Amino acid sequence: MTERKPCRVCNFTRQKSYGLVVPSLDELKIKGCEFLGFSPSNQVTVVLEDDGTIVEDQAYFLCLPSNTKFMLLHEKESWSPVRRVDGGTAWMARDSVMLEADTVDASSAVAPWWDLAQQLKQDLTSIILMSETDLQTLVDAPCPELASALGFQEKRAEDLQETLQRVLDRREEERQSKELLQLYLKAVEKEDTRQDEPSQPSQRGPGDVDLPDGMEVDSASGFMSRTLMVLKGKTSPETRLSTEDLQMVVTRGVEAMEQVLGWDRTRTSALLQACEAELTRRLQQIQAVQSIRSNTQLDSSQQCSVNSTEEGEETPAQGSN
Repeated sequence: MTERKPCRVCNFTRQKSYGLVVPSLDELKIKGCEFLGFSPSNQVTVVLEDDGTIVEDQAYFLCLPSNTKFMLLHEKESWSPVRRVDGGTAWMARDSVMLEADTVDASSAVAPWWDLAQQLKQDLTSIILMSETDLQTLVDAPCPELASALGFQEKRAEDLQETLQRVLDRREEERQSKELLQLYLKAVEKEDTRQDEPSQPSQRGPGDVDLPDGMEVDSASGFMSRTLMVLKGKTSPETRLSTEDLQMVVTRGVEAMEQVLGWDRTRTSALLQACEAELTRRLQQIQAVQSIRSNTQLDSSQQCSVNSTEEGEETPAQGSN
């Protein structure tokens, strides 16, 4: 029997939010549409509410921690981040409906990091799936209050925040290294072009202007320009893509990516196979961490049982003396 997963769903405005317990991604779509008042005939896309990651794979859905929040989108709707205005208090009004639906005590919603702390309290490995915004929110949370929410000692909560800050620092270093590499590859490509066509005048049109990496979205493909540059790179592009980009590439399929990249079927298929393998590897890492955590909890409970049995056997012996 498939394990049923507790989760939450909301619409793209985040004005409606409901708690569900479902065994599969398809059941999430069906029940989510029913609760949110969507027509059963409408096609919906499921994304993660916090960062917009598209969720279309059942295996990936099962890897997500309990109480993950999903957003259901119609064909013409798109995900956007939470916009906090009015001194950072607008989120309180927006979340009022969600808190009522989830039956959460209103006193626990006084800070935006509270839900993240509750998620960590249930499953510490959910850190792997958190966005940089979520991690920064936890780092900025008051240490004593965070410790209380997690049920930790204050020193342990402080160590957790230091670890999260190191994760953010490492991601920033990786991003800077990737940008430097992309600039280098771009310069090499331009140099090769000049060497191949030394006598040809520039054929650049008025619209062919170099754009900053990652600042524009290609209207035909829907990919960020930075992502397209990485995909067309010469060395293992799948290892330099985010999990969200990998999911998007795999979901598009070979035929669609042929048109996006302008490659032949063999080369495109090889790229998609590499992206799918990298996505599977990352999901297996998450499953391995969760498995280690479960085994650790099981060993602890077994040890407590053994200790209780040994104490029970020693008590009669002392009484006979």
